[in-house]
Amino acid sequence: MQKRELGSSGLRIAPLMLGGNVFGWTADEAASFRILDAFVAAGLDAVDTADVYSSWVPGHKGGESEAVIGNWLKARGGRSKVVIASKVGWDKKDAGGGLARDYIHKAVEASLKRLQTDYIDLYQAHHFDKTTPIEETLAAFQSLIQQGKVRAIGASNYTAPLLAQALEASAAKALPRYDTLQPHYNLYERAGFEKDLEPLVLEKGLGVVPYYALASGFLTGKYRTEADLGKSIRGGGMKSRFNERGFRILKALDGVSARLNARPAQVALAWLIARPSITAPIASATTVEQLEDLVAATRLKLDHEAIKELDQASS
Repeated sequence: MQKRELGSSGLRIAPLMLGGNVFGWTADEAASFRILDAFVAAGLDAVDTADVYSSWVPGHKGGESEAVIGNWLKARGGRSKVVIASKVGWDKKDAGGGLARDYIHKAVEASLKRLQTDYIDLYQAHHFDKTTPIEETLAAFQSLIQQGKVRAIGASNYTAPLLAQALEASAAKALPRYDTLQPHYNLYERAGFEKDLEPLVLEKGLGVVPYYALASGFLTGKYRTEADLGKSIRGGGMKSRFNERGFRILKALDGVSARLNARPAQVALAWLIARPSITAPIASATTVEQLEDLVAATRLKLDHEAIKELDQASS
């Protein structure tokens, strides 16, 4: 499978990143192992997680996803063949958060232990920390890179002004820079990324790995009426997308899918993969059958007519 450069990090990944937010939550360890095995067998290689996954579940404290991935790495081996991306900084109930130097150093050790590895390929600031100087955060990341515990760094959920500020600080202080951005972006959620962030990442040469690539499942087409809302844990959040634009997007996905003999989820992901600013969208699966849709998207080439139709429907 053709690899893509992840910004200027030196990392190269396949054009789809597997979302690990479901591991240890809606996919137990056995199911997670099956998904990870199938993902790698299909020629894909990048997995995204975070130290806070899945602290929102009653009885969980965060780190469950990393622990599952770590157990899988130990059982299967082949660490060098997989790109592991994790994140730090999101508040973990009573365990703290933020991007202060001491917290980052403490958090990375916990993540490395759960992941059962000596290094994290891509370590990302989960959100901007307005209480900590950006130079302090970048200096903390610099020490981790120098120690060999982190290979590259990225930012998640940063606005364009904050990302620009971080990039300027890196240049001015000779500190490592964010090589990637992880924004909320998909065929339904476009404006937040395309208006200001997309021009910036293209100018600065950052890799982009958007999350919620399928709009939490809405773009799979399985949520079309209120009766469908109970189909999954995330179903309750679909109702806000039941509007004229949302249904117009589903209609366009249906049309392109029929013409290309594909599924709506495959088309929605292929639209992201085809966008010049995107390195690899992030999508999760709780079964191997769902994963097959994601893998198929990497082989689906949208023609100009299909992209135009989807652009217009979702504009």
